[in-house]
Amino acid sequence: MGTPLRLMCILAHPDDESLGVGGTLAKYHAEGVETYLVTATRGERGRYPDGREHAGPDALGRIRESELRTAAGELGVREVQFLNYLDGELDQADPREAISRIVHHLRRVRPQVVITFGPDGAYGHPDHIAISQLATAATMATADPGLVLSSGNGAFPPHRVSKLYYVAWPERKWAAYQAAFKKLTITVEGVERQATPWPDWAISAVLDTQQHWPTVWRAVTKHESQMAIYNRLEDLSPDHHRGLWGSQEFYRVYSLVTPSRERETDLFHGLR
Repeated sequence: MGTPLRLMCILAHPDDESLGVGGTLAKYHAEGVETYLVTATRGERGRYPDGREHAGPDALGRIRESELRTAAGELGVREVQFLNYLDGELDQADPREAISRIVHHLRRVRPQVVITFGPDGAYGHPDHIAISQLATAATMATADPGLVLSSGNGAFPPHRVSKLYYVAWPERKWAAYQAAFKKLTITVEGVERQATPWPDWAISAVLDTQQHWPTVWRAVTKHESQMAIYNRLEDLSPDHHRGLWGSQEFYRVYSLVTPSRERETDLFHGLR
């Protein structure tokens, strides 16, 4: 038998996997692809359940880790790993240390395809931007035989990732998303940031995930502590849910196996 197809998503918080790439994870699990998730933080600064007084980052981190593992189970994710950084502080991490931690997982799992956030961080979220930079650097560095990893991370040989993709939502996807959530913004150092759609010409891959949207919605609902944010989704029509989860769009950062101009319908095109 040949080498199994493997996909790794490298993201920032619990719920990024469901809201951001849930359809992709469910689709490839259904097709027999091994799917893996590396999450940088446990979302310790998110909402505490049911509006109760916040019991502190450690308590919420345990809750959100459990929710993530349950959601990942719905999506068929084979393995969940954490990088153990604090929510909201990923952009302050030592880059060499963080890249080393990611390289360890890349060399251990040996995925052909890697997905992370784009350099815009979806809507300017500093943790999303940081994981984009760190995951991109790690994807390049993992093939370097001269890279010396931190203690305990040297047991696996270098690995060449064949394809790297960024999540790249076009205008129509953001329109569907913000029709449910209203305007999605974050304020950083007094400056409001908001989503900027990717132009259609920059979209390198579009996956049909329509048949998996009920699975994605089930995964989203497993993040119960955050459902006060997501409760508007409960009232959406099936058509609106399909608009949110029925396709997934990506920018192909690089591919060692396919032409640069070709728009794909399969992230494993050229690898099957």
